[in-house]
Amino acid sequence: MTAVKTGAMMLSNSTDMFCWTQYHRQKGKFMDKKNICKFIPDRNRSELRTVSFIFETDPVVQGSASFLSQHALFLVKTGGFFYFDKKAIQVFPGDLVLGFSGERFFAKGNDFQYYYIKFNGLRSEDLFKRFGISPLNRIFKGYEGMIPFWKENIARATGENIDLVAESVLIYAFSKLSAVHEQLDDAAYVLTKYIEEHFTDTGLSLNSAAEALGYNAKYLSSCFKKMNIGFSEYVRTLRINNAVFLMEHGVESVKNVAVLSGFQDPLYFSKVFKAVIGQSPTEYIKKLHKTDR
Repeated sequence: MTAVKTGAMMLSNSTDMFCWTQYHRQKGKFMDKKNICKFIPDRNRSELRTVSFIFETDPVVQGSASFLSQHALFLVKTGGFFYFDKKAIQVFPGDLVLGFSGERFFAKGNDFQYYYIKFNGLRSEDLFKRFGISPLNRIFKGYEGMIPFWKENIARATGENIDLVAESVLIYAFSKLSAVHEQLDDAAYVLTKYIEEHFTDTGLSLNSAAEALGYNAKYLSSCFKKMNIGFSEYVRTLRINNAVFLMEHGVESVKNVAVLSGFQDPLYFSKVFKAVIGQSPTEYIKKLHKTDR
Protein backbone atom coordinates (compact mmCIF):
# COMPACT_ATOMS: atom_id res chain seq x y z
CA MET A 1 0.00 0.00 0.00
CA THR A 2 1.28 3.44 -0.87
CA ALA A 3 0.00 6.60 0.78
CA VAL A 4 0.24 10.29 0.21
CA LYS A 5 0.27 12.57 3.24
CA THR A 6 -0.81 16.18 2.90
CA GLY A 7 -1.15 18.43 5.95
CA ALA A 8 -3.60 16.78 8.30
CA MET A 9 -4.92 14.28 5.74
CA MET A 10 -3.59 10.92 4.65
CA LEU A 11 -4.91 9.47 1.39
CA SER A 12 -4.43 5.85 0.38
CA ASN A 13 -4.83 4.09 -2.95
CA SER A 14 -5.47 0.79 -1.18
CA THR A 15 -8.50 -1.15 -2.43
CA ASP A 16 -9.61 -1.30 1.21
CA MET A 17 -10.43 2.42 0.85
CA PHE A 18 -9.17 3.47 4.29
CA CYS A 19 -10.10 7.03 5.19
CA TRP A 20 -7.93 9.09 7.52
CA THR A 21 -8.66 12.73 8.43
CA GLN A 22 -7.52 15.11 11.16
CA TYR A 23 -5.30 12.51 12.81
CA HIS A 24 -2.71 12.88 15.51
CA ARG A 25 -0.31 10.54 17.24
CA GLN A 26 -1.25 9.50 20.77
CA LYS A 27 0.57 6.82 22.75
CA GLY A 28 2.17 5.49 19.60
CA LYS A 29 -1.14 5.09 17.73
CA PHE A 30 -2.91 7.08 15.02
CA MET A 31 -6.20 8.39 16.36
CA ASP A 32 -8.87 9.97 14.16
CA LYS A 33 -11.02 12.99 14.97
CA LYS A 34 -14.48 13.60 13.49
CA ASN A 35 -13.90 11.32 10.54
CA ILE A 36 -16.69 11.26 7.96
CA CYS A 37 -16.26 8.32 5.61
CA LYS A 38 -19.09 7.53 3.21
CA PHE A 39 -18.34 4.68 0.84
CA ILE A 40 -20.30 4.26 -2.38
CA PRO A 41 -22.34 1.03 -2.70
CA ASP A 42 -21.50 -1.23 -5.61
CA ARG A 43 -24.61 -0.45 -7.66
CA ASN A 44 -25.16 -0.59 -11.41
CA ARG A 45 -22.99 2.18 -12.87
CA SER A 46 -24.05 1.81 -16.47
CA GLU A 47 -24.43 4.88 -18.61
CA LEU A 48 -26.92 7.64 -17.80
CA ARG A 49 -27.06 10.01 -20.76
CA THR A 50 -28.95 13.31 -20.88
CA VAL A 51 -30.38 14.29 -24.26
CA SER A 52 -32.01 17.70 -23.76
CA PHE A 53 -32.83 20.29 -21.09
CA ILE A 54 -35.89 22.42 -21.90
CA PHE A 55 -38.08 25.11 -20.33
CA GLU A 56 -41.46 24.77 -22.05
CA THR A 57 -43.91 27.69 -22.27
CA ASP A 58 -45.31 27.29 -25.81
CA PRO A 59 -49.01 26.25 -25.75
CA VAL A 60 -48.83 25.11 -29.39
CA VAL A 61 -46.01 22.67 -28.66
CA GLN A 62 -47.72 21.55 -25.46
CA GLY A 63 -50.92 20.65 -27.27
CA SER A 64 -49.12 18.52 -29.87
CA ALA A 65 -49.13 14.85 -28.94
CA SER A 66 -45.95 12.87 -29.62
CA PHE A 67 -44.23 9.73 -28.43
CA LEU A 68 -41.43 10.16 -25.91
CA SER A 69 -38.27 8.89 -27.55
CA GLN A 70 -36.46 8.93 -24.19
CA HIS A 71 -37.42 9.03 -20.52
CA ALA A 72 -38.19 12.52 -19.23
CA LEU A 73 -38.12 14.13 -15.79
CA PHE A 74 -40.50 17.09 -15.57
CA LEU A 75 -40.45 19.84 -12.93
CA VAL A 76 -43.70 21.81 -12.93
CA LYS A 77 -43.48 25.60 -12.52
CA THR A 78 -47.18 26.43 -13.02
CA GLY A 79 -50.02 23.94 -12.88
CA GLY A 80 -51.74 22.15 -15.75
CA PHE A 81 -52.37 18.67 -17.11
CA PHE A 82 -49.99 16.04 -18.44
CA TYR A 83 -51.35 13.26 -20.65
CA PHE A 84 -49.50 9.95 -20.75
CA ASP A 85 -51.04 7.47 -23.21
CA LYS A 86 -54.28 9.53 -23.11
CA LYS A 87 -54.51 9.37 -19.31
CA ALA A 88 -54.81 12.85 -17.78
CA ILE A 89 -52.79 13.74 -14.69
CA GLN A 90 -53.28 17.11 -13.02
CA VAL A 91 -49.95 18.51 -11.85
CA PHE A 92 -49.10 21.41 -9.57
CA PRO A 93 -46.10 23.71 -8.97
CA GLY A 94 -43.21 21.76 -7.49
CA ASP A 95 -44.31 18.36 -8.80
CA LEU A 96 -41.56 16.11 -10.18
CA VAL A 97 -43.09 13.81 -12.79
CA LEU A 98 -41.53 10.93 -14.73
CA GLY A 99 -42.39 10.18 -18.34
CA PHE A 100 -41.25 6.90 -19.86
CA SER A 101 -39.80 6.15 -23.26
CA GLY A 102 -42.49 5.03 -25.72
CA GLU A 103 -45.39 6.78 -24.00
CA ARG A 104 -47.62 9.09 -26.02
CA PHE A 105 -47.39 12.47 -24.31
CA PHE A 106 -48.81 15.96 -24.46
CA ALA A 107 -49.51 18.81 -22.03
CA LYS A 108 -52.43 21.18 -21.68
CA GLY A 109 -53.21 24.19 -19.51
CA ASN A 110 -53.51 27.97 -19.38
CA ASP A 111 -50.09 29.60 -18.95
CA PHE A 112 -48.66 26.13 -18.26
CA GLN A 113 -44.89 26.20 -17.70
CA TYR A 114 -42.55 23.35 -16.87
CA TYR A 115 -38.94 22.24 -17.18
CA TYR A 116 -37.88 18.82 -18.36
CA ILE A 117 -34.77 16.79 -19.00
CA LYS A 118 -34.80 13.90 -21.44
CA PHE A 119 -32.46 11.03 -20.65
CA ASN A 120 -31.74 7.39 -21.37
CA GLY A 121 -29.18 4.69 -20.57
CA LEU A 122 -29.24 1.48 -18.56
CA ARG A 123 -28.65 3.31 -15.28
CA SER A 124 -32.06 4.94 -15.56
CA GLU A 125 -33.66 1.53 -15.01
CA ASP A 126 -31.57 1.10 -11.87
CA LEU A 127 -32.80 4.46 -10.58
CA PHE A 128 -36.44 3.62 -11.32
CA LYS A 129 -36.10 0.36 -9.43
CA ARG A 130 -34.33 1.99 -6.48
CA PHE A 131 -37.08 4.55 -5.93
CA GLY A 132 -40.04 2.40 -6.93
CA ILE A 133 -40.77 4.58 -9.96
CA SER A 134 -43.27 3.24 -12.51
CA PRO A 135 -46.19 4.51 -14.61
CA LEU A 136 -48.33 3.92 -11.52
CA ASN A 137 -45.95 5.83 -9.25
CA ARG A 138 -44.54 8.70 -11.29
CA ILE A 139 -45.43 11.86 -9.31
CA PHE A 140 -43.36 13.24 -6.42
CA LYS A 141 -44.68 16.34 -4.70
CA GLY A 142 -43.14 19.15 -2.68
CA TYR A 143 -40.13 20.18 -4.78
CA GLU A 144 -40.94 23.87 -5.31
CA GLY A 145 -37.50 24.70 -3.89
CA MET A 146 -35.86 23.13 -6.95
CA ILE A 147 -37.44 25.56 -9.42
CA PRO A 148 -34.85 28.37 -8.93
CA PHE A 149 -32.06 25.79 -9.20
CA TRP A 150 -33.36 24.45 -12.53
CA LYS A 151 -33.94 28.00 -13.78
CA GLU A 152 -30.38 29.07 -12.93
CA ASN A 153 -28.81 26.02 -14.51
CA ILE A 154 -30.69 26.10 -17.81
CA ALA A 155 -29.83 29.81 -18.08
CA ARG A 156 -26.09 29.20 -17.63
CA ALA A 157 -25.94 26.15 -19.91
CA THR A 158 -23.99 26.57 -23.14
CA GLY A 159 -23.00 24.31 -25.99
CA GLU A 160 -19.79 23.54 -24.11
CA ASN A 161 -21.33 22.48 -20.80
CA ILE A 162 -25.00 21.58 -21.47
CA ASP A 163 -24.35 17.85 -21.08
CA LEU A 164 -22.68 18.37 -17.68
CA VAL A 165 -25.30 20.85 -16.50
CA ALA A 166 -28.24 18.65 -17.49
CA GLU A 167 -26.70 15.54 -15.96
CA SER A 168 -25.88 17.31 -12.69
CA VAL A 169 -29.45 18.67 -12.40
CA LEU A 170 -30.91 15.24 -13.16
CA ILE A 171 -28.70 13.46 -10.63
CA TYR A 172 -29.42 16.16 -8.02
CA ALA A 173 -33.16 15.63 -8.49
CA PHE A 174 -32.80 11.88 -8.00
CA SER A 175 -30.60 12.47 -4.95
CA LYS A 176 -33.42 14.50 -3.38
CA LEU A 177 -35.72 11.53 -3.87
CA SER A 178 -33.04 9.45 -2.15
CA ALA A 179 -32.97 11.88 0.79
CA VAL A 180 -36.71 11.39 1.27
CA HIS A 181 -36.27 7.61 1.32
CA GLU A 182 -33.44 7.83 3.83
CA GLN A 183 -35.59 9.89 6.21
CA LEU A 184 -38.06 7.03 6.60
CA ASP A 185 -37.80 5.36 9.97
CA ASP A 186 -38.43 1.80 11.09
CA ALA A 187 -42.17 2.43 11.46
CA ALA A 188 -42.50 3.37 7.78
CA TYR A 189 -40.54 0.30 6.73
CA VAL A 190 -42.66 -2.00 8.91
CA LEU A 191 -45.86 -0.37 7.64
CA THR A 192 -45.01 -0.67 3.94
CA LYS A 193 -44.01 -4.32 4.42
CA TYR A 194 -47.28 -4.99 6.24
CA ILE A 195 -49.27 -3.40 3.40
CA GLU A 196 -47.38 -5.38 0.76
CA GLU A 197 -48.32 -8.56 2.60
CA HIS A 198 -51.97 -7.63 3.27
CA PHE A 199 -53.13 -5.41 0.38
CA THR A 200 -55.39 -8.21 -0.92
CA ASP A 201 -57.36 -8.04 2.34
CA THR A 202 -60.55 -6.11 1.52
CA GLY A 203 -60.71 -4.81 5.10
CA LEU A 204 -57.24 -3.23 5.06
CA SER A 205 -57.21 0.39 6.28
CA LEU A 206 -54.79 2.76 7.95
CA ASN A 207 -56.52 2.17 11.28
CA SER A 208 -56.47 -1.62 10.95
CA ALA A 209 -52.78 -1.55 10.01
CA ALA A 210 -51.98 0.75 12.94
CA GLU A 211 -53.84 -1.52 15.34
CA ALA A 212 -52.12 -4.64 14.01
CA LEU A 213 -48.67 -3.04 14.27
CA GLY A 214 -49.22 -1.21 17.56
CA TYR A 215 -48.68 2.30 16.16
CA ASN A 216 -50.73 5.48 16.25
CA ALA A 217 -52.66 5.94 12.99
CA LYS A 218 -51.78 9.65 12.74
CA TYR A 219 -48.09 8.84 13.15
CA LEU A 220 -48.24 6.25 10.37
CA SER A 221 -50.02 8.76 8.17
CA SER A 222 -47.11 11.19 8.71
CA CYS A 223 -44.71 8.45 7.55
CA PHE A 224 -46.50 8.36 4.21
CA LYS A 225 -46.24 12.12 3.88
CA LYS A 226 -42.46 11.69 3.92
CA MET A 227 -42.82 9.33 0.97
CA ASN A 228 -44.91 11.89 -0.94
CA ILE A 229 -47.77 9.40 -1.33
CA GLY A 230 -50.93 8.80 0.69
CA PHE A 231 -51.86 5.50 2.34
CA SER A 232 -54.86 4.97 0.06
CA GLU A 233 -52.87 5.75 -3.07
CA TYR A 234 -50.11 3.34 -2.04
CA VAL A 235 -52.61 0.53 -1.43
CA ARG A 236 -54.44 1.32 -4.67
CA THR A 237 -51.18 1.16 -6.65
CA LEU A 238 -50.35 -2.28 -5.24
CA ARG A 239 -53.86 -3.54 -5.94
CA ILE A 240 -53.97 -2.28 -9.52
CA ASN A 241 -50.48 -3.67 -10.20
CA ASN A 242 -51.69 -7.02 -8.90
CA ALA A 243 -54.82 -6.84 -11.05
CA VAL A 244 -52.74 -6.20 -14.17
CA PHE A 245 -50.46 -9.12 -13.23
CA LEU A 246 -53.43 -11.47 -12.85
CA MET A 247 -54.94 -10.41 -16.19
CA GLU A 248 -51.63 -10.85 -17.97
CA HIS A 249 -51.39 -14.36 -16.51
CA GLY A 250 -54.77 -15.60 -17.68
CA VAL A 251 -57.35 -14.55 -15.08
CA GLU A 252 -60.21 -13.25 -17.24
CA SER A 253 -63.08 -12.83 -14.76
CA VAL A 254 -63.24 -9.17 -13.69
CA LYS A 255 -64.98 -10.20 -10.46
CA ASN A 256 -62.23 -12.69 -9.59
CA VAL A 257 -59.48 -10.17 -10.42
CA ALA A 258 -61.17 -7.60 -8.19
CA VAL A 259 -61.52 -9.93 -5.20
CA LEU A 260 -58.00 -11.36 -5.57
CA SER A 261 -56.61 -7.81 -5.64
CA GLY A 262 -58.39 -6.62 -2.50
CA PHE A 263 -61.49 -4.93 -3.98
CA GLN A 264 -64.79 -5.93 -2.39
CA ASP A 265 -66.93 -4.31 -5.10
CA PRO A 266 -66.16 -5.25 -8.76
CA LEU A 267 -67.90 -2.10 -10.03
CA TYR A 268 -65.72 0.12 -7.85
CA PHE A 269 -62.69 -1.87 -8.97
CA SER A 270 -63.59 -1.24 -12.62
CA LYS A 271 -63.92 2.49 -11.93
CA VAL A 272 -60.54 2.70 -10.19
CA PHE A 273 -58.83 0.52 -12.81
CA LYS A 274 -60.03 2.73 -15.65
CA ALA A 275 -58.99 5.90 -13.81
CA VAL A 276 -55.46 4.54 -13.32
CA ILE A 277 -54.86 2.51 -16.50
CA GLY A 278 -57.05 4.47 -18.90
CA GLN A 279 -59.06 1.41 -19.96
CA SER A 280 -61.75 -0.66 -18.29
CA PRO A 281 -60.72 -4.14 -17.06
CA THR A 282 -62.78 -5.70 -19.87
CA GLU A 283 -61.09 -3.53 -22.49
CA TYR A 284 -57.66 -4.34 -21.05
CA ILE A 285 -58.35 -8.09 -21.18
CA LYS A 286 -59.56 -7.82 -24.79
CA LYS A 287 -56.39 -5.90 -25.66
CA LEU A 288 -54.29 -8.71 -24.15
CA HIS A 289 -56.12 -11.26 -26.33
CA LYS A 290 -55.41 -9.21 -29.46
CA THR A 291 -51.73 -8.97 -28.53
CA ASP A 292 -51.49 -12.75 -28.10
CA ARG A 293 -52.79 -13.41 -31.62
